[in-house]
Order: sequence, then C-alpha cells, then structure tokens
Amino acid sequence: MGFDNEASSSNYSLPTATSPSAVPLLEKSHLSSQPKTFANVFISIVGAGVLLRAHRLATGILMLLLVGTLTFHCMLLLVRIRRRRLERDLPFSKIASFGDLGFAVAAPPARNPLGRNSVDAMIVLSQAGFCVGYLIFISNTLAHLFKIQPLSLLTPKSIYIWSMVPFQLGLNSIKSLTHLAPLSIFADIVDIGAMGVVMGEDFTIFLDRNPHTEAFNGFSPVLYGLGVAVFAFEGIGMVLPLEQEAQSKEKFGFTLGISMGVISISYALFGALGYLAFGEDTRDIITTNFGSGVVTIIVQLGLCVNLFFTFPIMMHPVFEVAERWVCEKRYCWWLRWLLVLAVSLVAMFVPNFADFLSLVGSSVCCMLGFVLPALFHLKVFGSEMTWVEAAADIAIVLVGAVVAVSGTWSSLQEIFFSSMV
Repeated sequence: MGFDNEASSSNYSLPTATSPSAVPLLEKSHLSSQPKTFANVFISIVGAGVLLRAHRLATGILMLLLVGTLTFHCMLLLVRIRRRRLERDLPFSKIASFGDLGFAVAAPPARNPLGRNSVDAMIVLSQAGFCVGYLIFISNTLAHLFKIQPLSLLTPKSIYIWSMVPFQLGLNSIKSLTHLAPLSIFADIVDIGAMGVVMGEDFTIFLDRNPHTEAFNGFSPVLYGLGVAVFAFEGIGMVLPLEQEAQSKEKFGFTLGISMGVISISYALFGALGYLAFGEDTRDIITTNFGSGVVTIIVQLGLCVNLFFTFPIMMHPVFEVAERWVCEKRYCWWLRWLLVLAVSLVAMFVPNFADFLSLVGSSVCCMLGFVLPALFHLKVFGSEMTWVEAAADIAIVLVGAVVAVSGTWSSLQEIFFSSMV
C-alpha cells in the first residue's frame, strides 16, 4: 500500500491499499460493493439528528453544510492515518476501530494505552448519548400522541421509557449484529419514507401559512445549533470498519463523499422546510408541530420504529468497549442489561431533546469528529506536511476545541434555564 505524494494532502481521493497487512481479514466475496458501502454509510449516520430544526434559515443550512463537509474531511483523515499505520507499523495491522487507531498513534514507543482508552471513553459517551436521544424522542412522541395519566412519581415520558426497557433488554442481548441487520434495513426504509412525507407536509403548510422567519438573529443560536449539527453527523466512529469492508478501496473516498453529500442536503432540506413551515413556533422535535391526522400519526410512529430498532445497533460499540474493559472481550449479558438500564435512567431525567442533542454534539462528538482526527493526522504526517497542511490541521483542532467548550457551555445554560422555567 502506498500513499506516495498524497499521504498528507487534503484531497478527497484515497490511494489504493495493496500491502498484505492492509487487506481485511474477510473474503473478497464478503466485502461491500459501492452501492452497499453507500447504504452502510447512510445507515450509520442518519439517526435522531434528522429531527433537528434549523433555528434560523440561513444559519441552519450553512451550519449543516459546513459541519457535513468538515466531518467528511476528518473521516478521510482517519482512513489515511490507518493506512499509514498499516504500511509502516506491522504490529498495528489490525486497526479495526477508532480506539485501535488511537492506540496505534499514541502507543509507540511506550505502548501506552492512553490513546485507546481516551477514544474508547468518548465513543462510549457519544454512542450512549445517541441512544439517550432516541429514547427521549420516542417517549416524548408517544406521550404527545397517546395521552396517559401520570402514575405516582412517574411522568408519561417515564412510563413510556420503562415500557420499552424489557424489549430493549431482549434486543440488546443479541450477540451478533448480523441477526439485527434485517431490522436495521427495515428501520431505515421507514425513516426515509417518513422523511419524505414530513417534508411534503412542511411544504404544504408553508404555502398555506407562510409564517415569519429570520435568516440570522445573533451568534448564540449559532453556537447552540452547531452542537445539534455535529450530533446529526454521528457516524465518525463507523468510518474505519466501513472502509475495511469496502470492496473498491480506491473509490471509498468518492463513495463516502457522495453519501455525505446526500445526507447533508437531506438534513438541510428537512430542517429548512420545517422552519419555513412553522417559523419561530418550530418545536424541538419537528413532528410534534403537526396535528393529529392519520398521516401525521403514521409518520411519527414510523420514526419511533426506526429509532427503536436503531438503539441496539448504536449500543453495540458501547458493549464492545465495556466487555473488553470488564469481561476480557467475553459476551456478558448482565453487563449489557446494566448499560441499557443506565441509558434509560439518563433519558428519564433529561428535560429537553434538542438541548441534549446539542450537549452531546458539542462535547464528545466534537472531540471525536474534529479534534482527534486532526491531532492524529498532525502527529503521523507532521514531518511530511507543508505549512499550509499543518496550519489546516491546527485550525481544525482549535476550532473544534473552541466549538466544544463554547457549545457545551451554551447547551448547559439552555438545559438549566429550561429546567428553571
């Protein structure tokens, strides 16, 4: 495998992997074609983030496109780093995850596991955060559609969360993702159909109401919205497994770019049409703006089904890390159950769906998506990079750190403020 002169460039083409150490431990017939790679990227990224709203029309679209482009660039950085480590460091020839890459970059010569442990901790927080967001959306949507009376100290939201727990315990006890694949594909088909219906309803409402909208209204919504936008592109931890299983590795950058472009445009249209339809009355969960018609109920239930079956898929990296830490990589059903219960408890006490998305996106997702890829790239290719390329990596690290700190602070303010009102 060779990077030649493209090793440290920011071009979106990727060199072809040819060395034996870089070939995945999979038969060629089991590798993913370009259409399958495209579908896998879409499945890995599209989740609760599709429900975000564009707080202001211009700023919302610009934030989504900017974050999508930067996420795509950082995904390619991870692939380049992994290929360089596979080329030069044979002991690290099995880099299958973001955590493994952190170990490969940070370990030599002391073989210190700090890099892997740091990345693993952030992956656990981010993936668990996604699943908390799923439970919040499902429970809030069901509480909106089907009114029930509180039971003692349990709110309707809590009742719906606890009613999902037994089913999630069963689904998350399944050891192999292969058995969950049919449910995952079904869930994403439902999600795409629901998105199309919602955008159609938004456009119809916009033509009827034409509410007042604002393109820009200060920088506070920008910082808040950045965290939500970062959350929307939640698949940074899946890019290395997807690249490893891609059949045409020389075309992986192109396939990834097309996938990210389609997702970015879909997000922008979804959020913008929602804001155009309801203006400043747009709620945190866009589907709750609709009435109680049959089509609306079907769409909302469809989105709930999608996130319900996506939950065990997104928890899988959490189980992988936890079982490696606690059970020496052995399957452990009781540990999985404890993690599902912990995520459910957190979802019960988070007051606001969008605030939580922004908090998770601003903190750990921002570090995983921007800061760490640029830092790793700078360390691995630093001696070969031009000053422009080094400045680009440093700029990504600084911008990512600033957005993480400021966005986290803004999100915490929103959460505490909303809880006091």
